[in-house]
Amino acid sequence: MRNPMTLTRRSLALALAAAPLAGSVAAPAFAQAGLSAQDRALVERAAAYLESLKEAKARFVQTDSRGRSIGGDVFLKRPGKARFDYDPPSGLLVVSDGGVVSVQDTRLKTFDRYPLSATPLSVFLAKNIRLDKGVTVTRVSRMADGFSITARDGNKRTAGQIMLTFRDEPMTLTGWTITDAQGRQTRVQLQGLQRASGLAGSLFVLKDPRPKNVGRGKV
Repeated sequence: MRNPMTLTRRSLALALAAAPLAGSVAAPAFAQAGLSAQDRALVERAAAYLESLKEAKARFVQTDSRGRSIGGDVFLKRPGKARFDYDPPSGLLVVSDGGVVSVQDTRLKTFDRYPLSATPLSVFLAKNIRLDKGVTVTRVSRMADGFSITARDGNKRTAGQIMLTFRDEPMTLTGWTITDAQGRQTRVQLQGLQRASGLAGSLFVLKDPRPKNVGRGKV
């Protein structure tokens, strides 16, 4: 029997896809969504903050739609690199090496690969955060100590939405929530996000551990 804390790869992919969309909020979408000048200012502030986040690390807690939670460590190094290292006994590890996103599950003995360019990570991890790439910001909400930005695919190629949450002082990304087409939510809470420097290149390398005659994942 699988450990109840082990999240499916689908839940993992949803949570992983959320963070990058924070950096791709689209300026042309402001008028479509009817955002106020104050809302636009917050979106631009969030984008500028993410642009400045060259290297960072944090603890995270991911909770799926059934309330199952698991923790781990996340490392970011723009351009192109990220590592989501899930705590035992999950056996999950996600690494972007700058060109490919690899998802390893040692418990299920699976290994899948996806082109970075085909994931929202490509926007968040880009050298320059773009503000004109087909994302519609549908809501900006103020909270006691910060604000959240809700966005969806402006081209309607994918259903669902993403809500990014930021703390005001100091300006910090505190987490994100994905809502899929069926209304299921996956939430990631960041703990102690801090800027870093000199993160080892080996953090962002993940080789397929399976024998060469075993079927490969998606590329």
